[in-house]
Amino acid sequence: MLRDAHIWLPGLLGRRFLRRRTPPRRLLFAFADHFEPAQRPDDPASLQFDRVRAWIGAYEEACRGRRDAGGRPPRHTYFFPEEQYLAGTIELLAAHCGRGFGEVEVHIHHDRDTGPAFVGKIGRFTRRLEDHGLLCRDLDGTLRYGFVHGNWALDNSRRDGRWCGLNDEITLLRETGCYADFTMPSAPADCQTRTVNAIYFADDDPARPKSHDRGREVVFGNRGAGDLLLVQGPLALNWRRRRGILPRLENGDVNGRNPIRRDRVRLWIDAGVSVRGREETVFVKIHTHGVKPRDFAAVTGELAAGFQAVEEECAARGIDLHYVTAREMANVVYAFNDGRDEPVEELFDYLLRPPAIAGCG
Repeated sequence: MLRDAHIWLPGLLGRRFLRRRTPPRRLLFAFADHFEPAQRPDDPASLQFDRVRAWIGAYEEACRGRRDAGGRPPRHTYFFPEEQYLAGTIELLAAHCGRGFGEVEVHIHHDRDTGPAFVGKIGRFTRRLEDHGLLCRDLDGTLRYGFVHGNWALDNSRRDGRWCGLNDEITLLRETGCYADFTMPSAPADCQTRTVNAIYFADDDPARPKSHDRGREVVFGNRGAGDLLLVQGPLALNWRRRRGILPRLENGDVNGRNPIRRDRVRLWIDAGVSVRGREETVFVKIHTHGVKPRDFAAVTGELAAGFQAVEEECAARGIDLHYVTAREMANVVYAFNDGRDEPVEELFDYLLRPPAIAGCG
């Protein structure tokens, strides 16, 4: 689990020992799901529908009685694969999101892609999602989307060059309306960036891969900018759960063998992912593959206990908990970047307006 540590370990240690230490007062908690109803290319539509229905039922039951500091239930972000689009599965998710349980964003798996093909796929898919009342628009009315990269290979970042093909992917994301990327962390995979536990702007070098390896951290009131905003999830060493004498790597992945537990929540909070100058507000973005068959029963069976663990840890530390979607999390980042200092719940729709389906719950 510590392979390729030379990529991410220096950044992790540097963040831990050099960043400003401020006791957290509020937590923005986002659950990013690489949501893949088709686990095999030949999975029939009926099986995909059944998986989505089962997930929605289990998730809404797990949220029963759960509320954050603003009185809202847990909110999931479904990063849905472009290549798996079926109107029926998206309609099920749209109805679920319309009841207040989350939002849908963009996920893509591709290999040896070309720029024109990528732009075409993203354009078709975002228009389809908008037809279902999903995706947001900015203040100018431009359609916008959040993104995670299938196989973690953002900007052609795998060492072997597979599962992307686009050295200018960051530019293409910006040009097609991406408001932020939520792919990282990917450790122990080799496409992990040297930048860890950070919220930052990256600038693209269209001739080279992995332009997001480093960037400029978002600073409160600095009005920074770049080709793409990246909101990373927590990366940490878990010394309580070891492999022999070595710590396990904590990368925010929730699966059947590794559900949400209080010790993990502590590590996520202590990773201190934040906007510089507002370190008292911690951003925790974890991820899962919610309908993966081998993990489904364990993940859904542990959801209620997982949310309880998050709430108990926040209560024990006097932290105000806010369940947010990826869009809401990005809005707070952009508001902090602009120097806005209102209560965070007043910033959830700051630049990126809620999707149309949000008014249907």
